[in-house]
Amino acid sequence: MENKLDLELKKSAYKYHLLIAKAGLILNPLFALVDLFNIPEHFLDFLFFRLGVTFIIFMTILNRKRFENSPETIALLAVTGIAIQNAYMYSVMNVAEIQQHTFSYIAMFIGAGMFFLWKIQYSIFVVGISLVANIVFFSIFGKLRFDQVLTNGGLLTLCVALFTILLINTRTKLIIKEIKSRLALAATNEKLEGKNEIIENQNNDIISSLNYAKRIQQAILPSKEKIDSILKDYFILYQPKDIVSGDFYWFSHVQTTPKNKEESEKIVVISAIDCTGHGVPGALMSIIGNTILNQSLTIKDVNTPSEALNYLNSEIVKNLNSIKDGMDIAICALNLNTLKLQFAGANNPLYLIRNDELTIYKADKQAIGGDYDSSAEKLFTNQEIQVQKGDAIYIFTDGYADQFGGEESFIGGKKFKYNRFKDLLIKNNALPMEKQKEILLEEHQKWKGDLEQVDDILVIGIKI
Repeated sequence: MENKLDLELKKSAYKYHLLIAKAGLILNPLFALVDLFNIPEHFLDFLFFRLGVTFIIFMTILNRKRFENSPETIALLAVTGIAIQNAYMYSVMNVAEIQQHTFSYIAMFIGAGMFFLWKIQYSIFVVGISLVANIVFFSIFGKLRFDQVLTNGGLLTLCVALFTILLINTRTKLIIKEIKSRLALAATNEKLEGKNEIIENQNNDIISSLNYAKRIQQAILPSKEKIDSILKDYFILYQPKDIVSGDFYWFSHVQTTPKNKEESEKIVVISAIDCTGHGVPGALMSIIGNTILNQSLTIKDVNTPSEALNYLNSEIVKNLNSIKDGMDIAICALNLNTLKLQFAGANNPLYLIRNDELTIYKADKQAIGGDYDSSAEKLFTNQEIQVQKGDAIYIFTDGYADQFGGEESFIGGKKFKYNRFKDLLIKNNALPMEKQKEILLEEHQKWKGDLEQVDDILVIGIKI
């Protein structure tokens, strides 16, 4: 950082000192006009000094590239030349002329002092040269006494010179401090940029992995073509909060194993599942849940929704060991010939709408998995419902009703809640299912507004 500090300080000093030299190149000969009117008897000898000093300044500017590594030299040559020039001018002036010239000299000191960037020894060197030159020229050409010179401008000039030294020193320290702060900030920003690049690369890797995981998760979901081949009027509103979801749906067209019956039954089974959490943890649980539900199709003793939940629960407990995560689920099995519907739920109910009236079939108040201490006693209830043509049934997770928003969204909003959800379903149940899905999506977006989606959303509707 020290090398960078020196480099930045030299760049700034080079810029300012070159500006001082250029100002001196213009102003020093220009003041010869003042000499012509104020001190005409010394115009020529003053002009000789001014032209000599101006030539030195001009040559310095012309060869400025040589001074990039020692920018102090640019200003030092210009100011030293002007100081010697003014020492001679002081020595031949009378009292009135010294008084006039003093104010110009003071203005030059203070004005130039605002642009110097160098160590204090350079200022002391210039003042020292100026004092020596004054002593030499006064001893040769001076006609005034020492006290006359001091009282008529010499002492004031000396005081201003000392003040200017302090001004230059203070300004130099401030510039050094500013450069240090800028370099420290740049170094910090550089580190942050490096870390941000690492984080960005990591995020890109994570997002790529999540997108691949999303494709895997979508691959385990039942295809639309498969469901379309069995159900004619239905919708599945599936809107994950993140790239991958803790909610998933499961569908199967199965043939039950006969129990004391001569013939088996062909049943459509559909389920809405809400795994603990959302994002990656929920997605992992969804894969486990989907796998176990698929296994349940091969188990002879699993022929009803409640038996499927019992099996799912026991397998979750067995496979997840001590991890207390689980899922809420609504599962129903519909006989398309007899229109007999069987339902079982773990915390999530079934809604049935008939003639614009909604009936709730409650779920058991217990989740799949999670509470392993009581898993042996956790059995689920099977409910049988005789549905009719024109009935609409809905199973869902809690994401839709739990969404925050509404008119108070600017202060965090409030939950949509199940009462609004029920009213929305009743109001639109006569519409085609695909249209109902559109309305649910529009209402959700309107309610949510600019707020973030709080959970995965899954709503399934089937028109009998």
